[in-house]
Amino acid sequence: MNMHVQGCPVAADVGPSPVRRESGQREVFCGLTGIVWLHRKIQDAFFLVVGSRTCAHLIQSAAGVMIFAEPRFATAIMEEKDLAGLTDANYELDRIVAQLIARRPDIRLLFLVGSCPSEVIKLDLSRAALRLSQKFSPGVRVLNYSGSGIETTFTQGEDACLASLVPAAPPTRTSEDQLLIVGSLADVVEDQFIRLFDSLGIGTVQFLPPRNSAALPEVGPNTRFLLAQPFLADTARALEGRGAVRLAAPFPLGVEGTTAWLRAAADAFGVAPALFEAVTQPHRIRAERSLLRYRDQLSGRSIFLFPDSQLEIPMARFLSRELSMQLVEVGTPYLHREHLAEELRLLPDDVALSEGQDVDLQLDRCRRARPDLVVCGLGLANPLEAEGMTTKWSIELVFTPIQGYEQAADLAELFSRPLVRRAKLVA
Repeated sequence: MNMHVQGCPVAADVGPSPVRRESGQREVFCGLTGIVWLHRKIQDAFFLVVGSRTCAHLIQSAAGVMIFAEPRFATAIMEEKDLAGLTDANYELDRIVAQLIARRPDIRLLFLVGSCPSEVIKLDLSRAALRLSQKFSPGVRVLNYSGSGIETTFTQGEDACLASLVPAAPPTRTSEDQLLIVGSLADVVEDQFIRLFDSLGIGTVQFLPPRNSAALPEVGPNTRFLLAQPFLADTARALEGRGAVRLAAPFPLGVEGTTAWLRAAADAFGVAPALFEAVTQPHRIRAERSLLRYRDQLSGRSIFLFPDSQLEIPMARFLSRELSMQLVEVGTPYLHREHLAEELRLLPDDVALSEGQDVDLQLDRCRRARPDLVVCGLGLANPLEAEGMTTKWSIELVFTPIQGYEQAADLAELFSRPLVRRAKLVA
């Protein structure tokens, strides 16, 4: 082994039905991809993937746009002798971790990230994390999670990471209700939400993940949490296991989603309706005006969403209701009906929903429909473009700040831009 450093529960059916359920060949990234945005968010954390050279190359390629700063992730590459059981993998891992911590004294939180190879040989990273955490305590805390892509899609890497943080979170030290925002957000978006919550009189707001590992949020029975991302089923379950209560709401995409999301918190914390209206109205008006030009470009256009990021259903709600796009099919890797209940109620009754993926069947339906725009993964985009279709990379929706009022127009532009580009090419 050597180190390579790169430069859910189901509720009763609500909303549209029935849902087409498919199982077959998939076209998705694995959960290791989440490291690309998580290592930028938790600024004193380091992510050590225990995997193959393929894992190292994947992360290096995915993070290629971030070459201007020293990355905080690496791969402990499992060689053939490791996979064959000819070496003591735990000894090798301990050696690499010691070498890494000596080299990077700024590390305060180290994640051991499992991969397909490490899981196939049953390498117990949870035990390794406990052993290493004891060895390097109190300076470094070591946690583990799985980023394996055997049965997951790429956003579930963030879910697994955040779920691993929950047991390490301290208990609440006050009896007053506290608000917790769950899901990785760009710092600029986080700051915007902090100002809004403060204006609403909700002063005690924490975030998971925090920007620094020393700022892990307190969690207890008086914690009320809002999901900022729809793919955090394991994290929500872990928080509820600590007594925290989830506030049901749509997700903060677009004007409608952001308003409903904020209102869920306002209602839970007893904010007067008049105050809520006074605080949010200027932001709503400005955001609605910013969407007008994109509504003119996108209204009536048809769109097909392949399952990839788990953002598909809230995205479809935004595109349908705020930009008047026509939904041909909305696919999602996993449909967590409890967490998406408010979103599902807002979708058109006749929308075609699919859960899971049989990529050949979905491609057939997409080709028959010939939509104006296709949202899909990188592996499908180029072939579909070659067939004359216009595509949008779904992974960009995870990398880009899209939540909140100020980002509503930016989100809409992500969908209009490919159509504008196509129009210029054929002009």
